Amino acid sequence: MLLAIDVGNTHITVGLFRQKTLKYTWRLNTHRHYTADELGIHFLNLLATKNLDASMLDGVCVASVVPSLDEPLKAMSRTYLRQTPVVVGPGTRLGIKNLYKNPEEVGADRLVNTVAVHALYRKPVIVVDFGTATTFDCVSAKGDYLGGAICPGLELAGEWLATHTAKLPRVAFQSVPVHVIGKTTKESLQSGLLYGYIALVEGLLQRLKQEMGSQPLVVMTGGLSSVIGPHIRSVTLIAPDLTLDGLRLIWEMNKRNRGTK
Repeated sequence: MLLAIDVGNTHITVGLFRQKTLKYTWRLNTHRHYTADELGIHFLNLLATKNLDASMLDGVCVASVVPSLDEPLKAMSRTYLRQTPVVVGPGTRLGIKNLYKNPEEVGADRLVNTVAVHALYRKPVIVVDFGTATTFDCVSAKGDYLGGAICPGLELAGEWLATHTAKLPRVAFQSVPVHVIGKTTKESLQSGLLYGYIALVEGLLQRLKQEMGSQPLVVMTGGLSSVIGPHIRSVTLIAPDLTLDGLRLIWEMNKRNRGTK
């Protein structure tokens, strides 16, 4: 079994694969000062909830956008999970070409998503990932990572309003409001943030498609993809676990070179 670990700025998403099947997923809050021991306790507890233990693992694959956790995760994997992890970074075989001007600037999660959609479609694709930041990543039919766009995430925008204004509350985004015209401050915030975000996504997609000069497919992933995705007119696929699937593919490409079982 493979443990795939996607470390984001807000959450650490963990997936357990048995061969190509994603059996279980978990989410932890991201704390930038986790030690290897703290992480080890968390991960062993996650496995224990499914009556599993580290001896049943065949490998670990990690993508992280939080540099302070890179070394603790490697140490945790070796000590507690008994695996030398495949960590997405320079030198990792991805099977795609990174065309960013400074390739090292691209977040590991964005490259992992590129690997996943290229394997899935072999066609031009735009990946929209709804995380702490919302990222738009353009992929050619050949698997070239072309670049994209980054904007603040929906929940981050709502949190900013709540912390920088005196009377605006925090709001949740489990569903899209029925009406655009809010009748309370809470409803108005939910409407403005969600419907405004839908318009932002559709507007950026239109411009990205024009620059790509093709009719790319649109794949959406991330925590809020199941909420926002159905309201985007051009969406092809909503795949909340896309990054985990990409990590599985990368592990399969690299495991022979890392001494994993």
